[in-house]
Amino acid sequence: MRVLFATLPEKSHLFCLTPIAWAMRAAGHEVRVASSPAFTDVIARTGMTAVGVGDDSNISSAMAQHRESQEVESVDWSELDPARLTYAQELERAQMGAWGFAYYNEPMIPDLVAFARQWRPDLVVWDPLTYAGAIAARASGAAHVRSMCFADVWVMKRQLFLKLRDEQPEALRQDPMAEWLGWHAEQFGGAFGEDLVTGQLTLDPLPERLSVPSDVRRVPVRFVPYNGPAVVPGWLAEPPARPRVALSLGAANTERYGGDYVSKGAILEALADLDVEVVAALLPAQVAELGTVPDNARVVSSVPLHALLPSCAALIHHGGFGSYATALVHGVPQLFVATAVADQILRGTGLRDAGAGLLIPHHAMTAEGIRDAVHRLVTEPGFAAGADALRREATGRPAPSSIVGELERLAAGSRLPGWSRP
Repeated sequence: MRVLFATLPEKSHLFCLTPIAWAMRAAGHEVRVASSPAFTDVIARTGMTAVGVGDDSNISSAMAQHRESQEVESVDWSELDPARLTYAQELERAQMGAWGFAYYNEPMIPDLVAFARQWRPDLVVWDPLTYAGAIAARASGAAHVRSMCFADVWVMKRQLFLKLRDEQPEALRQDPMAEWLGWHAEQFGGAFGEDLVTGQLTLDPLPERLSVPSDVRRVPVRFVPYNGPAVVPGWLAEPPARPRVALSLGAANTERYGGDYVSKGAILEALADLDVEVVAALLPAQVAELGTVPDNARVVSSVPLHALLPSCAALIHHGGFGSYATALVHGVPQLFVATAVADQILRGTGLRDAGAGLLIPHHAMTAEGIRDAVHRLVTEPGFAAGADALRREATGRPAPSSIVGELERLAAGSRLPGWSRP
């Protein structure tokens, strides 16, 4: 059968999808991966066939001009306690969400629908923010699946919002997501349905203790780390002489927001007198920002995180899903130094509550706080035990190859009539 993957032009989103795309290709299916034209080279380097759709609207420029947007309350989706939510706050969050999702998705929608109608996929797999994939699936009559690279705050928040909305007087009831997606569906002869938000199935890589419950149909899948093309350096063959601590701040903040939200140099300096070896796995642009590097630190570029972490006693990172999930499957205690955007506080809190890590909001970071947190992670055995328990849960989920049959059955039995052309 034909399988179309659709992703925003973000490496972390693509890299979460890649092992599933490999599994579908290895099972003999035709696979295409669609995103914006400038992202096709990144897709092609995963070994998949890329399709460029839409244009390269400069969202990076907008993000860099509004770095403070990661700290706006309405982009924090981590609060899921109904007692702490109000309709006014959740309506503002839904409005902000629809605006942000539109910024990413709208350049892709017309071309993605046209490609799907021409190529006729049997199944569309989309990352949880690529709603263009759901529209293209329904327009072409394909079954469609969300593949998570977040905790599923997106659906849970929507369910909580809809409950609050339904308690309001009729005149006050709004639904920004339904209005936005419904308008686009109408352009292709369709109408809004909840599956445009939830998919017909959700692939969830998180252990149950860290997952977000909802009433959507979900299938567990193992997270398989993929960090892009890389070469394992020779020095990794030598076991560390003292506890090794990795520092990784990902690519998105540097490439999209114009810089990291924490000081790399300050973190390295805070750990300079600890009896640890620090490996700072950074982008070339991040390395260029460093000054003097302490004697106990090694700065490297392009080292694959999944090759580095098995030798580590702890990982310091920015809250990105790739770093977080890679550490999960390797049983490495984690220190989140994160902004509040999306689900980062929720995931950091979940690790802390599971005894597998610690969380420091980036604006509360101090040298003493970083040093004390890392010292605890590498010396208190409870953190290693907590991380190992989560590792067993994470790696006990079915491998991507094991869910191919489920996806084949969905594609065969859950197709819907394609929307008629307007």
